[in-house]
Amino acid sequence: MIKIRNMEELIQNGEKEFDKKARALALKSLEEALNAVDPKQIIWSKVSLKNSTLHIGNYSFNLNEFRNVYVIGGGKASGSMAEALEKILGNHIKDGIVNVPHNSKSKTRIIKIHGASHPIPDEKGVEGTRQMLEIAENADEKDLIICLISGGGSSLMPMPRDGVSLADKREITDALLKCGATINEINTVRKHISNFKGGWLAKKAYPATIVNLILSDVVGDPLDFIASGPTVPDSTTFTDAINVLRKYNLWEKAPESIRKVLTDGERGAIPETPKKGDEAFRKVFNIVVGNNRLASQKAKEYLASQGLNTLLLTATLEGEARHIGTMLSAIANEIAKSGNPVAKPAGIIAGGETTVTVVGKGLGGRNQEIALSAAKKLSGIEGAVIASLSTDGVDGPTDAAGAVVDGKTIAKAHSMGLNPEKFLAENDSYRFFAKLGDLIFTGPTGTNVNDISVIIVL
Repeated sequence: MIKIRNMEELIQNGEKEFDKKARALALKSLEEALNAVDPKQIIWSKVSLKNSTLHIGNYSFNLNEFRNVYVIGGGKASGSMAEALEKILGNHIKDGIVNVPHNSKSKTRIIKIHGASHPIPDEKGVEGTRQMLEIAENADEKDLIICLISGGGSSLMPMPRDGVSLADKREITDALLKCGATINEINTVRKHISNFKGGWLAKKAYPATIVNLILSDVVGDPLDFIASGPTVPDSTTFTDAINVLRKYNLWEKAPESIRKVLTDGERGAIPETPKKGDEAFRKVFNIVVGNNRLASQKAKEYLASQGLNTLLLTATLEGEARHIGTMLSAIANEIAKSGNPVAKPAGIIAGGETTVTVVGKGLGGRNQEIALSAAKKLSGIEGAVIASLSTDGVDGPTDAAGAVVDGKTIAKAHSMGLNPEKFLAENDSYRFFAKLGDLIFTGPTGTNVNDISVIIVL
């Protein structure tokens, strides 16, 4: 079970019983959401082996028709997914490797658990990805490759395109993460400077059969953007990648090797990523086994079971984190004043993934920034709470999953001599909430389906 480690302290930080109750409801609903997307439970619920037939969702595969079964992949949840799959398939698996964050606690017997870096790729990631490509390129029409793909896969499975160094890829990745680009925009660039992403894995594995089990961390589940779509036809082009860099004023600052690859690609000197209609995708089966909507729905169901009037507002939330925080607090205000969009006691869920344009020198993450922004407009509302967390347990470059605020947060901050506006201007939400004791800690959860925010108004 995935737990919020400091739940009791966070609940007791509420000034009055109403606030404590609202905090408990918000935090417990988030905990329910996390456990709904536990990778092991998802694999065990979606995958089964009966006699020699492998059943995955609506698909069935007779393992007697394959000479070898291989397992490869990467992402924050891929280690746990590999553990669960290995228990189901056992010695049917000949070999495999999955790239996971360093210090992963996953234990397997056949599939190699290979540590790599996230969100900035490292040489270990390249080494593991190279081993995956060796398996894929040596496979033939009698082999089955099961790919385990989850959030973080883009960083954890790096294989720079010929002419691009890992150092250059790290530099552009860091710049894209800080400029406010969306994950779709970031992955558009990643796909076009990679020999693995953007459908290249499927191309190199053909004519082997590929079954891709996907735990989605991209809003709306567009398959070619989840882990940058290594087994999916790419819908973007070299021109799209160049336009992303130009949009954020990164084109002139980008390493020369990256500008050369993208320019060569745009003029047709090197091949585009594989597109729809390529024969390489004829034997590829992509199956989304879990996503943000699943987690958000479970949070909603928990709140309904506690007698609240509930609404799943969206599972496709996007935008600048501080603006989303303002919007969420505006909804809380509307509920308190008019009973819209649902009457009190109310519980509203919003899932998705926001962005932070870093302008200050502080420390924080998008969920902490949502909470800090929300706190300003939530001030003074009795029994109102907003809590937001990253389902992977790591919000930005911090050890916190997110933060929780209520109607007393701003008054408490002022009493401690803290200026919320100053912390927000510096993107320093982590230090703000550390002083208040309102950071949410789960530790790395081993799953990743974006973020979830909860509004409670009692």
